[in-house]
Parts: sequence; C-alpha cells; structure tokens
Amino acid sequence: MIIEDVDLGFTRTKDFLMFSLTSSPRELADKENLYCKLVKELHEKTGISPEDIMINITPNTKEDWSFGNGEAQFINGKLN
Repeated sequence: MIIEDVDLGFTRTKDFLMFSLTSSPRELADKENLYCKLVKELHEKTGISPEDIMINITPNTKEDWSFGNGEAQFINGKLN
C-alpha cells in the first residue's frame, strides 16, 4: 500500500497502521474521542508513533447490514 503525502508534515515509518471502520452514525465528539484514545493507547502500549496511525470511519445505517442468509435482519424485524 502506498500512503500519499497529505501535506500535514507527517513522517511515516514501516510501522504505519490504517484503521478503516464501519459504524452507525456517531456524534462528532464521539469520533474525536475515538481517534484520540485509540492513538494514545496504541502509542503507550506498542510505541507506535501517533504519526503512523490513520483512522477512517465509514458511516452506514441498519439497513446496510445483512448478518447472513441474504436477509436484512434489521429491516425484517429479526434484530432491533
């Protein structure tokens, strides 16, 4: 994977991690809290530089999920 420079002055290393998450819509403060806590915990526990951690959240809704059998369980009422 090639990570393009986004003109933020980050120095990336071989330890680069990219998190791509799928989530129900969340409040802005919740997203910012996740970004901060995830980077802090990874840095403290593994030594990975905060500059080497990229996070992407793709929002979706309940109807975007099928947990099996070709069904939309949130739509057909099997899940709430």
